[in-house]
Amino acid sequence: MGFGDGAPGPVASLDISPMPRDEGPGHQGEWGVAGRRARGVAPGAEESPPGPAVGAAGAGLPPGAEVVRVRLDVGYDGTGFSGWARQPGQRTVQGTLEDALARVLGLAGPAALTVAGRTDAGVHARGQVAHADLLADRWADAGPAAARRLARLLPPDVRVHRLTPAPPGFDARFSAVWRRYAYRVCDDPALADPLARHVTLWYRNPLDVAAMNAAARQCLGERDFAAFCRRRAGASTVRTLLRLHWARTGPAVAEATVVADAFCHNMVRALVGALLKVGDGSRPAGWPAEVLAARVRDPAVPVVAPHGLCLEEVGYPADAGLAARAAATRNLRTAPAPSGPAAPSPATSDPPASGPAGLSPPAPGPPPG
Repeated sequence: MGFGDGAPGPVASLDISPMPRDEGPGHQGEWGVAGRRARGVAPGAEESPPGPAVGAAGAGLPPGAEVVRVRLDVGYDGTGFSGWARQPGQRTVQGTLEDALARVLGLAGPAALTVAGRTDAGVHARGQVAHADLLADRWADAGPAAARRLARLLPPDVRVHRLTPAPPGFDARFSAVWRRYAYRVCDDPALADPLARHVTLWYRNPLDVAAMNAAARQCLGERDFAAFCRRRAGASTVRTLLRLHWARTGPAVAEATVVADAFCHNMVRALVGALLKVGDGSRPAGWPAEVLAARVRDPAVPVVAPHGLCLEEVGYPADAGLAARAAATRNLRTAPAPSGPAAPSPATSDPPASGPAGLSPPAPGPPPG
């Protein structure tokens, strides 16, 4: 997960808009944990499309000041947060980290962070990446001990695993080549692990993983995912889905590995919702591709609860390609010419060896722990 790492482990998970956690039957129903109040949706949740950065790092620094860009590798349990993005009166990951970093470095105000993927309320992260532009003198004074001091200051549900100067051209958001998410589902509530209830969706019907993978194969490639995204004015919904694959990772547990160059708001959780309908037999394997081709939100596609979703890893090019990648990502993407659903392959739902615009999907590996 370091700079220039080109081959991540397993690829994971889809993004899409959250269902309130108290909409579901039983203690933990099909759509999540019952009896918990729904929280507000963070702006630009789960993955924001290419566009102007919100709360851009470097904001508020004195003109002409010597600045150092710092990379943060972050993990968090999203259960107690109202998403990544800072919101007035809400506990957010961004707000918690910015305030703690300001204290550690002795700054007058929050240290503005730019992040690879702005996760929604309840979504977790093991491999989130952010950057901050800091005054060089402050970093020189406090930087060497900053990670250790943050470990003492931060609450236990968020950790900064690494805090290091970034190479030239690095942008946590725009330099990223791919994001890997995982979505975990237990399809037999009698066998569900109570200790994993905050990170696993309990689904009341048994799932056919082979059928879900047959459906997933038809959604790969560069496509307009408007049918699975919450539209935002002026934002593109064109994304390159590099990998979408389901596997059994434990007793009654199915895990989706989802990798794309980026994800628009609600994309992963809507894709997962559509594939679960295929898995439980209520929809045919070709249905998700038909919805995708229509480019219009279908009310029959459920958006699954956020707590089963985790940002596992973010991939970046080698240092020499960071600036060029950031410049290319900022260009607004247009929809590719309609070509119909991809022909399903009987063997695999892995993507081709290389994708558009020089993208290389992560190499398959063992399921994440």
